[in-house]
Amino acid sequence: MSTGCQIAEQDSMHFVTFQIVDWIDLFTRKVYRDIIIDSLKFCQQNKGLEIYAFVIMSNHIHMLISSNTGRLSETIKEFKSFTAKQILKEIELGTESRKQWMLNLFEFAAKKHKRNEKYQVWTHENHPEQIYSENFILQKIQYIHENPVRAGIVEKPEDYLYSSARSFAAKICVLDVVDMILPIDKLPLMRTIK
Repeated sequence: MSTGCQIAEQDSMHFVTFQIVDWIDLFTRKVYRDIIIDSLKFCQQNKGLEIYAFVIMSNHIHMLISSNTGRLSETIKEFKSFTAKQILKEIELGTESRKQWMLNLFEFAAKKHKRNEKYQVWTHENHPEQIYSENFILQKIQYIHENPVRAGIVEKPEDYLYSSARSFAAKICVLDVVDMILPIDKLPLMRTIK
C-alpha cells in the first residue's frame, strides 16, 4: 500500500494533516514555525496553493487547501521536502538544545522507509480528505480552529497566533487565507466568525 499524498482530484479542496515523525514538538520554536510560514507563502505566490484555513500546532499542521494549477500533490511534496531540508539545516547549524536527540529520532525514522535518505522529518502520510459539501467545510474549519483550544493553549481560537481563526475574526494573521462566504447561522461553535 502506498503512503503519502493520494489525491485524485488535484484541483479540489482538501483537508490535510502534515505530521512530524514521532510527534516531535518541533514547532514549539519560532524559527521552525517561520520556516513553515515562509514556505507556505512561497507556495501561495509561486505554486498556486490556496489556503482556506490552517493551524500550526507543536508537531503537526492542519489545513484546508487547494491548487489553482491542478498540481496539489506536487506542491505538497515540494513543500514537505523543502521545509524538511530547511528544518534540518537550522537544527544542525542553529542553537537547538535538543539537536542530537532530534537528529537521532529523524535518522531512526528514515531507516524505516527505503525512499528516505539520512533523515525523515515529516511522516509520509498527509491524510487527505476531499471536501464534498458546505457542511464538511464548516466541520473541518471548526476542527482546525478549535485545535489550540482543545490543547489548552488558548481560550478562544482567534487568540492563537498560528491559526486562520485570527483572519476569520478580522485580526492580523501570519498567513493570508482565501475568503469564503460561509453561512453564519450554520456556525454555532465557530466563535471566530461574527
